[in-house]
Amino acid sequence: MELRSLQDLFVLEIKDLYNAEQQLLDALPRMAEAASNPELRNAFQQHEVTTREQVRRLERIFDDLGQSPKGHKCQGMEGLVREGREMIGQEGDPAVRDAGLIGAAQRIEHYEIAGYGTARTFAERLGMDEAARLLQQTLDEEGETDHRLTGLAERLVNPEAQQRSGPGPQEPERRQSGYGG
Repeated sequence: MELRSLQDLFVLEIKDLYNAEQQLLDALPRMAEAASNPELRNAFQQHEVTTREQVRRLERIFDDLGQSPKGHKCQGMEGLVREGREMIGQEGDPAVRDAGLIGAAQRIEHYEIAGYGTARTFAERLGMDEAARLLQQTLDEEGETDHRLTGLAERLVNPEAQQRSGPGPQEPERRQSGYGG
C-alpha cells in the first residue's frame, strides 16, 4: 500500500489493528487454558469476548470507509503472541507461569493501546468523528484490561509466585503509573 495521505496511513493503521485482534483471538483461548489461577483464566476469557466486539467496531469503520480489513499482517502482534506461546510452554510452577502470562498479556495490551491511540488521533485529525469515538471506546477497554491484569498480578498472582519460589526482597513500593503486572 502506497502512503500518499494521512487517510492512507489511517487505513494501514486500522488494518494492522484488525489483524492484531485476529491473532489475539487465536491466542486468548490458549492463554486462558494455560492459566492456573481461576481469576486470571476468567480475565482472559472475558477479554476474548471484548476483543470480538472490538473487531466488530473495526469492521464497522472499514464499512464506513468502503475498505476491506484484509491484506495486512501485524508483525508486532505476531511476535508478542509468539512470546505468549513460549510462556505457555514453560515448565515449572504454575503460579510463576501465571505471572509470566500476565506480563505477556500486558505487553500485548500496551501494544494495542499505542495502536488504538494513534488510530484515534488520525481519525480525529481527518474529521472522522464516529471512527474516533469507536476507537476511543476500544482504547478505554484496552486500558481497563491492562489495569485489571495489574490488579490480578499485584493482589494474587505475584504474591503467590513469590511465596512459592521462597523469600526474596521486600515488596517494592507501589508505582504511580498503575502498570507493572
